[in-house]
Amino acid sequence: MMDTQFLTIDPGRLDAPTAVSALQLAAHIIQQGGLVAFPTETVYGLGADALNATAVARIFAAKKRPFFDPLIVHIADATDLPRVARDVPPLAQQLAAHFWPGPLTLVLPRNTAVPDVVTAGGATVAVRCPAHPVARALIRAAGTPIAAPSANRFSHTSPTSAQHVWDDLAGEIELILDGGPTLVGVESTVLDITEETPVVLRPGGVSVEALQAVLPQVVVRRQLAPPGAELPSPGLLERHYAPHTALWLFTGEDAAIRQAILETARAQQANGRAVALLLAEEDLAFFAEGGWETAVGQTAVVGSLNDLEGVARRLFFAMRQLDRLEVSLILARDFPPLGLGLAIHDRLARAAERVIEAARVKGA
Repeated sequence: MMDTQFLTIDPGRLDAPTAVSALQLAAHIIQQGGLVAFPTETVYGLGADALNATAVARIFAAKKRPFFDPLIVHIADATDLPRVARDVPPLAQQLAAHFWPGPLTLVLPRNTAVPDVVTAGGATVAVRCPAHPVARALIRAAGTPIAAPSANRFSHTSPTSAQHVWDDLAGEIELILDGGPTLVGVESTVLDITEETPVVLRPGGVSVEALQAVLPQVVVRRQLAPPGAELPSPGLLERHYAPHTALWLFTGEDAAIRQAILETARAQQANGRAVALLLAEEDLAFFAEGGWETAVGQTAVVGSLNDLEGVARRLFFAMRQLDRLEVSLILARDFPPLGLGLAIHDRLARAAERVIEAARVKGA
């Protein structure tokens, strides 16, 4: 165990003396082979010098992450791509011009300067340029690309605040930079452009629709892999993003989802289990009319079905909030797979112990 420093930094005032000092310290830690948790626009990342194999190995140790799960390399600008990737195609530059800085990760042929530990020994490397000002300032100050998965225990719900990082990794890393809550709330979209047809390996902060507006040939491949399989990028494991509490996900039509959650909640409570719900705003009237009663705070409302960006922003926060309660089961509703809804569904499905298709309600 080590003493983990916790420093607050205002993303809008990076020229303030306290911010300059914090970034200098963080950059020094990175340069010396240490670990720094920092905010990105998606979730908080746990960073190390991407070109230092020993430093990167510490990420895996701190997170208890298996070495077969590769990391994303973060750069400050698209002009830094040749430092970590080789034979960079014009398509990468085209995508960078549209989506960088931002929540899009590109899978590219790997530069030999990137150590095996970053890519799990694979021939490709996952790269992105984050949009968060603290992240980009840290990369520039450190003078090196930064390898950074989410700053949490492996397979646990991703962190969208510095407090989440502290809860998971205090005593394991040197520094946490608190830049406030993240704005996107789910991880980046991973796009493999090493094949003839660009493939979305993981939906995320850039929607498939936005990608297809630039590249109509983009396809989505649900490529979930069992532990130990060779992975071209992170975020492809079947079980991930999970709270400690068992979570059941209900899919289907809205009316069927609501009815199934209510019936399951009543049945589980009758069996002595404490139950919490993860719902949309539109669900509340149904549960009130159905006479559902639960302890205060045991229902998390993540937003409206018509505001999936807001749902994505609050999803991991709500999952962690429910995880802290003295309940043994979380019942969660699914969300429409449009825009960021596809990423929301992906995270919930892989966090779930069970995925239940709700039967159609008669007469609905």
